[in-house]
Amino acid sequence: MSLTARHLEENGIPTVLLGSARDIVEHCAVPRFVFSDVPLGNPVGPPGDAATQRANVELALEVLEEARFPQTTVRSPHRWPRDDWRASYLRVDDSNRAELARMGEERRQERQADREAGRGRAD
Repeated sequence: MSLTARHLEENGIPTVLLGSARDIVEHCAVPRFVFSDVPLGNPVGPPGDAATQRANVELALEVLEEARFPQTTVRSPHRWPRDDWRASYLRVDDSNRAELARMGEERRQERQADREAGRGRAD
């Protein structure tokens, strides 16, 4: 998305990105960026938290309208409900290894069935 934003900007279309991978997004030099310190895949807030999601989208629109300098980054004031999310995010250990392996195998089987039925990616 970062490179797409830069391309759109070069062609006169203003953009603002919402995201949580600050190092990657800033490395790509996007014009405007709202950074949220949350798990990847949740740039506007926790699932089901409409108030936080709305507030982050409103913040992004403010940044789009008011940013005066190139490569502006604004940090969202909103926090993930649990401060310890980093401790368990993407953690694989003996407590969850078997369950994660089972879920992965189920997903592989679903994707194979989709391919055989002509649905999904060709890989």
